[in-house]
This record gives sequence, C-alpha cells and structure tokens, in this order.
Amino acid sequence: MNSKPVNYKEAVEYIESIPKFTQKHTQEHTREFLERLGRPAFDRKVVHVAGTNGKGSVCAYIQAILEAEGKKTGFFTSPHLISINERIQIGRKPIDNEEFYQVFEHVYDVVKKMEEEGIPHPSYFEFLFGMGLSAFEKSDVEYIVLETGLGGRLDATNAFPCPALTVITSISLDHTMILGNTIEQIAAEKAGIIKEGTPVIFDGNDEAAAEIIRNTAKEHHAPCREIGKNAFEIREVTRKHIAFSRTNAYHKDVIWQVPICGIYQVKNAEIAIEAAQCLLGNKPEHEEMWRDAVAKIQWQGRMEECADHFIIDGAHNPGAIEAFVESVRALKEEEPPILIFSAVSDKKYEQMIEYLCRHLQTKAFVVTEIEDKRRVPAGELGEIFKRYARCPVYVKADVKDAVACAYEMRTKETYIYCIGSLYLAGMVEKALQEVETSC
Repeated sequence: MNSKPVNYKEAVEYIESIPKFTQKHTQEHTREFLERLGRPAFDRKVVHVAGTNGKGSVCAYIQAILEAEGKKTGFFTSPHLISINERIQIGRKPIDNEEFYQVFEHVYDVVKKMEEEGIPHPSYFEFLFGMGLSAFEKSDVEYIVLETGLGGRLDATNAFPCPALTVITSISLDHTMILGNTIEQIAAEKAGIIKEGTPVIFDGNDEAAAEIIRNTAKEHHAPCREIGKNAFEIREVTRKHIAFSRTNAYHKDVIWQVPICGIYQVKNAEIAIEAAQCLLGNKPEHEEMWRDAVAKIQWQGRMEECADHFIIDGAHNPGAIEAFVESVRALKEEEPPILIFSAVSDKKYEQMIEYLCRHLQTKAFVVTEIEDKRRVPAGELGEIFKRYARCPVYVKADVKDAVACAYEMRTKETYIYCIGSLYLAGMVEKALQEVETSC
C-alpha cells in the first residue's frame, strides 16, 4: 500500500501487510520508535506480565480488580481471536474502529518520518505496541497491564523503562527455536523483564524456572513473591466455576470463584490477587469487591463455552495441554469428549498429540488446519494421531467441515473441545454460528 490509509479497513490491511517487508528489531530500535512517538504513557503505572502459559488470563484478572477499585486501565494483549482491536483494550473493552484509526494515523505519520531518515519500519508487533501506548496516553488511563508477545528479554514491550510491577506466570517448553531448549533457558528469557528494584511476583511451581527467576530478581535488587502450589486450596470443580480458598490469606475459609472450568485458572487468579495487593496494598475491607470482580471475569478462548456443550481452549504447547487434560478429567464427564485439534509448525505438536492420546479418554479426534502460513497440514496431524489414538481419527482440512463432523458424532451429553491453537479458536468461533444454524 503506497498511499496513506484513509479509514479503519485500510489501516488494518496496512498493519496486516507489515510482516511482508519488515523483521523483528532490537530493543534500541523499539526505544527509538517510542521516543519519536513522544514516550506515550511513560508516566503511567505499568504491570508487565511474561510467561509461557496463563499470562493473558492473569492480565485479565489484574485488570478486573483494578477496574473494581475505580482505576481506569489499559490492556495490551496478543494475539487476537477475531478482531485486531482486541489487542488494545481500555476499561475491559477493545477500542472502537474510530479510536483505532486515530492512533493508527498518529503512529503511521511518525513511522513514515522514521523511514525518510533511513530508520527501518517497525515490526507488526512494534507498530501495534506503539498504537497501544498512544491509545492509553490519549485515554488518560492510570494503570496499564502489558502482556509480552514472545519471551521477555527481547520483546518489544520490554522497551518500557520503569514498570510498577513485573509478573511471571508458569513456564514450560514453547518457542524453543527462539527462546531455548530447556526450562532454564526459557526462564532466563522471561526473567529478562525484571527491572532494578521493581517488585516481582512469579509462579514458583517449577523449581528449575523458579531458581532462575529468584537469582535474577536478587541481581536486580527486586523484591520477589513466589506463588507455590500451597498458596491455594481447590474446594469445588464444576462446569460453571471452580471454588477455592487462599491459604495465605487472613481468612482461609473465605471462598473465591473463577467462572472458568480450567483448574489452572485458580493459580492464575491467585497470582493476579497477589499482584493487586502489591499495587494497591492489602485491603481486607475490599475483599468482597475483589472476589466479585474475579468471579465475573470473561476471557475468550480459555475453557470458554461458546456454544452449548462446545468449549474452546487456547492450549497450544505441552504444558498447556497437560493442564487442559487435568481440567477435563477433574470434571468427570458422563461421556468421553470429542476433540477438534490443529497446530502451527513451530510448536511441539507430536508431543502434545501423544499426551492427549495417552492421558485422556476420548470419543474421537477431528483434525483440521488453520489459515496461516505456519499451519501443519491436517493430513500430517492425522497420521500422528493415528499412531497414538485408541479412538477414531477424522481429518477435515476445512475448519467448518471439522466442526460439522464433530456435531454429527455428538450426543446430547457429549462435550466438544477445540484445542491446539489460539488461531484455531478464532476461526472456530466464526464457524460455529454457521454450523449451529444448519444443525
């Protein structure tokens, strides 16, 4: 696109075209980009969140508590499921098309001046990050919840100089070609967001990762709070919610709830509550308000029942698949579920498939593929499933056909789960409406 985009649609087309002519840049490049944007929102209180799994959910819980306290918040997240606007949220809502275009126009003008001076065009993620901070500045938010895109140390979001708090969620093997082949290497990349003297709250359940984070925090004189497996006690697991108590709280018998049936969400909520206490102080008199905020959270693609007996979960790496299996087994369903699965090529998809087949009783697997250049062909995934599965495996390259196939096999009590990729989650949400209309 040679001329300046003149509306929202053209702006989105421009952003989506960025990967065709740019690449990931250094932190110095991102800092220069933000300087030229006028250091947007640099004076706001920022919670910087990294991790392999759970970081989006932790961000959502933190934002919900801050909003309950009357704080105006911004939330920068990725990827989006359906609309690119989802990546920039103010007050729990994506910015509208008009706001999106206004901040796009500002960033675009700055970028074109950079190019005239021979400075490379920002990457796709950098461009959106600049838009997000500009939107937060324009809307005069008080707090910003900032989710890393990939890793931490070299992520564009790490160019923000002085967060109020850093948070690191659970760490497992993912993006190994970029971040490293061991938990220790990946933890070191995530711990790269830790800043001098800035408090750190982190998931301490993996000892190898926890040791790296503790040592990094010590090197940066950063007070750290470790959330272990004994920080909470699960009291009840149902299809609609999970009830838990906080073992480190003053009132251990106070029951909290997360309205999502993924067991891992309890740990995410606990991390977020600790983060909120670090930011706002311990407020026992506000506990009921916080519990209400956590209980009402809605987060797309995380054990989300988007249609009757149809669940979408963003499990897309071995650690997330293990957590997914644990959650489904805890529900003790009357009938084995049907699973729709797809994956991208840079994930450990054979390891994910083998774990699913060995540890979860399933009625059938329906294998499909996403609309992305990194997709793994459905036929290739199907052959892997057939090596491990003890139930029928169906290969449907088209997502709509995969959803229809799953519906044809289901009974009244059968649950269908869609897993393997957040990109698949977005495609399925769109396809569901058409399939349900014809069923």
